[in-house]
Amino acid sequence: MSQDYRYPDNYKPQRGPWYLLTGFILGLFLGLIYAWVISPVSYIDTPPASLRPDFKDQYRTMIALAYSADKDLSRARARLALLGDKDSIQSLTAQAQHAVAEGQPQSEAQALGLLAASLTRAQANPQEGQAPTQIPAMVQTPGSAPSVQASNSPSVVTTANPSSNTLSPANAASPTQAFTPPADVTFTPLPSRTPTATPGTPFVLQSRQFVCDPNLKKPLLQILVFNTSGLPVSGVQALVAWSKSQDNFFTGLKPELGLGYADFIMSPEVNYTLRLGDGGQPINDLTPAECQTSRGERYWGSWLLTFNQP
Repeated sequence: MSQDYRYPDNYKPQRGPWYLLTGFILGLFLGLIYAWVISPVSYIDTPPASLRPDFKDQYRTMIALAYSADKDLSRARARLALLGDKDSIQSLTAQAQHAVAEGQPQSEAQALGLLAASLTRAQANPQEGQAPTQIPAMVQTPGSAPSVQASNSPSVVTTANPSSNTLSPANAASPTQAFTPPADVTFTPLPSRTPTATPGTPFVLQSRQFVCDPNLKKPLLQILVFNTSGLPVSGVQALVAWSKSQDNFFTGLKPELGLGYADFIMSPEVNYTLRLGDGGQPINDLTPAECQTSRGERYWGSWLLTFNQP
């Protein structure tokens, strides 16, 4: 004979904590599906300062390429400010060096170096890249030089041919006649011209000097490049070769050391050959040598080569 077993009225079955953990996992899984698949978060019109570092590099490259095309330094400076860099010049210089080291297109590295150099010059010359200024009205009277009306805008000094100041009877103005440009005519100051090399002219080695500088932590192959006017030139390619390897670097990527300056880190006991530009003469036997301080400490010296265009 079977007997039915009945639980007491106050009996409560004991449940483990697993049902809570199962519910938590299931809820988390459904939440991730909703957030990632059904209704993912989309960012619209985010500021450039919030971009990832690699996207910031792309943005910085586009700014440099745009500046290479329009030479609008004020617009380039405003665009760089959106990235929130502590030092825009340092960021451009570092990115240009990485672009050369990683074998990125030469045009991008040159554009980054050119923009960094222009910003460096602008710090020394605050008037560069200012807003357009109105043309002052000039009044010409017989027997006197043209006079310029006073203005609060920055002055622009130009050098004219003295012979062109002579007015012929056919084009001379009457004593009371004044020339005033239309109100809608504005004058945009041109940015300072970047010194460039003479096309097709090879660079010639001017001096070759071995430098013992204990402040240099590594032996460097340093070059200085000047054009026919004696001005430093940026964007000049230098090809260095050793053993079965070769590399290239460009002037102007360290504007704080000069627009025509560039350097390459050498390895001790390695013989290097340097050639500057297309068709330049190879410079051989560039090997680091040891230097010694007054305390007897030894370190590796560097080479400094100076080039110019005849």
